Amino acid sequence: MQQARELERYRTQLEWTGRGEQGTAAYASYGREYRVTIDGKPQIIGSASARFRGDPALPNPEELLIAAVSACHMLAYLALCARNGVRVVEYEDAATGVLTLHADGRGSLSEIVLTPIVTIAPDSDEALALQLHETAHEQCFIANSCSVPILHKPSIRRSIEV
Repeated sequence: MQQARELERYRTQLEWTGRGEQGTAAYASYGREYRVTIDGKPQIIGSASARFRGDPALPNPEELLIAAVSACHMLAYLALCARNGVRVVEYEDAATGVLTLHADGRGSLSEIVLTPIVTIAPDSDEALALQLHETAHEQCFIANSCSVPILHKPSIRRSIEV
């Protein structure tokens, strides 16, 4: 059995920007906004979910995790398609996640559902295009890092080349 090896190390910086003058003096009065900085990349401004007194106009951590799973799956899938002769011409995904609050007060995402709609060239193998979603899930680094069940409901369409 091969031993795992570190491939890359990522570094991010998180700063709470919603502290105001009183900090967390009262639960209802502090801001939930934060800034994520990754060297050389645009900043991400986020907040808690509106349900938890956050700014509904900003992405929350749960949405960012769902987006990361969706993006990682897409990137793994497109690489597999390219290597296996399936020509993808369009890809979109309306991913969803369910946040569950447990009796002991802990919360967790209880499921993430990816619903990619993939358009392939007329000469591509539709069955293979569908099957490669399973392989993409097995190879997705983010999915392999999550304990939440990740379901896939892909659709394959053929493009009409003119």
